[in-house]
Amino acid sequence: MTSVFITGTGCITGSGSTPQSTLAAMYEGTADPSPFVRHRMDWGKEALVFAVDDALLEKASGRTEQYGLTARLGLGAAFQALEDAGISPADLKGKRVGVVMGTTVGCSMNHIVFYGEYRDPDIALPSMEHIRCVLRSNPAEAIARELAVVGPAQTVVTACASGTDAIGVGLQWIQSGMCDMVIAGGCDGLSRVTLNGFHSLMVMDSERSKPFDVDRKGLTLGEGSGVLVLESEQSVTQRKVTPKARLAGYATACDAYHLTAPHPQGRGLIRAMKQLFAHIECTPADISFVNVHGTGTKDNDNVEGYVMHELLPHVPFFSSKGATGHTLGAAGGIEAALCVHCLNQGRIPPTTGLTTPDPAIPASPVLEATNVTGTIALSTSLAFGGIASVLAVSHI
Repeated sequence: MTSVFITGTGCITGSGSTPQSTLAAMYEGTADPSPFVRHRMDWGKEALVFAVDDALLEKASGRTEQYGLTARLGLGAAFQALEDAGISPADLKGKRVGVVMGTTVGCSMNHIVFYGEYRDPDIALPSMEHIRCVLRSNPAEAIARELAVVGPAQTVVTACASGTDAIGVGLQWIQSGMCDMVIAGGCDGLSRVTLNGFHSLMVMDSERSKPFDVDRKGLTLGEGSGVLVLESEQSVTQRKVTPKARLAGYATACDAYHLTAPHPQGRGLIRAMKQLFAHIECTPADISFVNVHGTGTKDNDNVEGYVMHELLPHVPFFSSKGATGHTLGAAGGIEAALCVHCLNQGRIPPTTGLTTPDPAIPASPVLEATNVTGTIALSTSLAFGGIASVLAVSHI
């Protein structure tokens, strides 16, 4: 099977403007959610979220005001990942470059400003520029357009596994010989639609998420983006660069148990992980650590703790969502970027928000920064509809 290498990472979260600064906030315990001030919530109180500062977004994405928030987040992380890989837009000319991005609500046709103007009796006709903005803000198309690449461009929407699945698609594009290089990841911006939707599901913590904690009450939402630059072995050799890691494998499964909850015994996740292990021919002893989905909801944490106990009982794991919020379609991209840096450092951060592990869960994440060994890191994503997806990143 053709080797696929990771040569650049980009990451923007509510806690940091890069993978390194996001990890630093996790190690230092400085990641905290703030009230969502972009829109007023329907339930009459401010929601705590991990939102990206407007000034940071403008600096990261450049002159991209014609795009919506989610596309701009994706552009910012893509530019950062390319710079990290030592690639300028001019370097992409003549190469078979694909773009695949995951998102959850970022491509929806609902544009809040447009509908606000439409319902305002003092505005005769709402500006159609709002709708034109939505139509040109498909994240993958926006990145391909700004970089002037002509390879395949695809946006993946598989709920909260979107970013992970997008990277899996990028892996397959290179392995199949379709592309020399792929810009892959996920991005999602917050809006009233997202917050009101999760509030109606009654899965949001009114304070902050506490993954795997005995007092956990739900998730905290966040926004952001995470992007990897994937390259074939031939491309890496031609550019004479040293990759950061190898994207060793990807697997996905669906348990079809419930619209919003995974199977209590994690059948989908277990199936995906076993498929991955067989494909890349690894054993539990090879696994350095796992960055689990870890949302802080009762169902998710119970299932992942059960799966870790059953399949990888001696492997340390952590959740990053206590420090980034649940960034939905961006989560898989962000967490893959964090995995690359943790693997190379041989160290993983504590699970932000976790104080007292729930004794009912058979396996618990690390409570403090932990040195790790092993050659392969895993990143898992669970999604509505019973989807479970896993990525494997390995040392060179």
